[in-house]
Parts: sequence; structure tokens; C-alpha cells
Amino acid sequence: MMKLLTFGLLCLYLFIAGCSQHLVRSAPSPLSDSNFAKRIPQRNKIPPTQKPYHVMGRTYYPVPSSFGHNETGIASWYGNKFHGKKTSNGETYNMYGKTAAHKTLPMNTFLLVKNLENNRETIVRVNDRGPFVKGRIIDLSLTAAKELGIDRRGTARVKITALGEAVEASRGGKNIERFLPYDFDHGEFFVQIGAFTDKNNATRLKNKMLSQGRKAVSQMYSADGRRYYRVQVRAGKDIASAQKLEKVLEAHYPGAFVIAR
Repeated sequence: MMKLLTFGLLCLYLFIAGCSQHLVRSAPSPLSDSNFAKRIPQRNKIPPTQKPYHVMGRTYYPVPSSFGHNETGIASWYGNKFHGKKTSNGETYNMYGKTAAHKTLPMNTFLLVKNLENNRETIVRVNDRGPFVKGRIIDLSLTAAKELGIDRRGTARVKITALGEAVEASRGGKNIERFLPYDFDHGEFFVQIGAFTDKNNATRLKNKMLSQGRKAVSQMYSADGRRYYRVQVRAGKDIASAQKLEKVLEAHYPGAFVIAR
């Protein structure tokens, strides 16, 4: 009887241990003050999903998905027609650099971009807004597009992951690396509902939005040697509110999408 009891307790212990291992591998919970130290990557003990990247003399890690940004969708690239022109953050676009345009992420965010069709990766810095096409999530420089193998084809399905800068800190007598704070959810957001070559058409749509009590603007831009006029509706200061307005406006303007200033 004692042998059976001992054997039963051993089985129970192995079952609990097995469950514990399973829990350790589960998805990370959102960070809080109490568990932050447990979730940040520590020196010589970096989780495989937190592989460090060295960019311009600094170290960056994929920001944990519990408070970071990752997105899957279609990437495209832009080159000669925009080379030498101003980007949204005031820089001069260099198609031979490693930069990108994104609709909403803060300027100067570093992104790990992975081509899901061939598993090639590159790192880019956001310095422009776009692509102004529904369904596309990022516009890459020519150099970045070549590194991913999409320069000839034009587009590819990719996954983008925000990289957070790592800084050294001391906690409990140990040196650790933690992320500088990034806020991907707040800013000045708009929903673009149309783009026209005729300024009068853009003005009419803008006035229609104004008559409905919405704050709308018409923004001129040049491409392919022509002038275009984008009509955008102000959507607030957080991405969640902007996405709600996007769904409302999509019912009448199927190409609507969120953009940040």
C-alpha cells in the first residue's frame, strides 16, 4: 500500500512539473510594476524571441508584444520619383538609405521587417508617412526592398516588429537591459477618405464632412508630376478611437484608412 501511495505522489509531482513547464512557455502577460523585472531581457539570458539588433552604434530588441507593435500585411517600396524630396519628418528621402514610410508609428521608430515569403530580414527607420493605399502596411526604400528581395516584384507579405532601444540599468545589484519607453498608441490621428486630382472634388468632400460636424482637412501633395488632394478627417489622439472612426467611415468610403501626422 505504501509503495502504491509513493508511486501516486510521484506521478502527481511529475504532472504538476509538466504543467509548470507548459505555463512558462505560454504567451507573456502585460507588463506591470510587479513583473517588469521578470519580463525584460537580462544580460547573458536573452530569450530567443528577443534577439538583439545593433543599429547605428546602439542596441535594439523587438519590443515585447504585450506593449509593443507588430503587424502583418503587404509591403511595397518607393524610389526615383520621390528620391531627393522631403519626407514627413522633414528629412530628404534617400532611396539608397534604409528607411520606410508607415501610416501611424512614431517617427524614428526602428522596425524589423521580415519577408514571410522568403524569410529574409532587414531593419528600417520610419521617417515618412504612407503608403497611402488601403491594405499596405509599409513603404520601403529601394535598398531595404532589395535586401528583402521585393524590388523587382514590387510587393510582398511581411511582418513588421517594433524595436525598442535597450539601456543598461541596475536592479537588485545586477546589471540588466531595459527598454526606453515607446508610445505607439497616442498622437494626432486622421482617417483619409479620398484622394483627388481635382481640387474642387476634394473641397466638396471636405465641406461635406464639416457640415456633418467632423473636423476635416484637404492636403495637397505631388506625385508622378501631378498634384493630388487628400481629404482627411480628424480622429483624435489615440489609435483606438481612430480605428473606430475608420470603421464608421468605411461604410461610405471603402478605401478609408488611419494616418498619423
